[in-house]
Amino acid sequence: MSAPRLTTDRLVLRAWQDDDLVPFAALNADPEVMEFFPAPLTSDEAAEFAGRHQALLEAGEPGVFAVEVAATSEFIGFIGLAVPRFEAAFTPCVEVGWRLARSAWGHGYAAEGAQAALQHGFGTLGLDEIVSFTSEINRRSRAVMVRLQMEHDPTEDFDHPRIADGDRLQRHVLYRRTGAPTR
Repeated sequence: MSAPRLTTDRLVLRAWQDDDLVPFAALNADPEVMEFFPAPLTSDEAAEFAGRHQALLEAGEPGVFAVEVAATSEFIGFIGLAVPRFEAAFTPCVEVGWRLARSAWGHGYAAEGAQAALQHGFGTLGLDEIVSFTSEINRRSRAVMVRLQMEHDPTEDFDHPRIADGDRLQRHVLYRRTGAPTR
């Protein structure tokens, strides 16, 4: 099976390509892009991530897509679905997430692509619910979750089990979306 391809007015969410690995490694090494993650990824970790998600997409499972700007074919990061690899009160689940190069910030790409990923999850994959979460202090990602009409219940906020006690990133917010998304 080949990986699905999703399109929006301005974006293409597609299979990962070898040409994506260098800009993806650079994006994951950028301290501003990785501000709300415990550590940047090495080039090998970034390549492993891309390969793992490509295999998931090809298997018809939730995975994150490489994203390019349709008008220029410029690779700008990833958007898609993932199954968290840690235990929490709300797992198992499927989350929608994104990581974009700084040059792609401020254009509405995260929300536009994530909306397509939600439609894929609810429609093609038949999911009943999709969540999203981030560090409590990550205002930009929280704003995207609100734009996606996801709901936040503060009683579901949690301390991320893979982030050390007392770390500024430990406290996380959880947003949920059920049913088919609207356009």
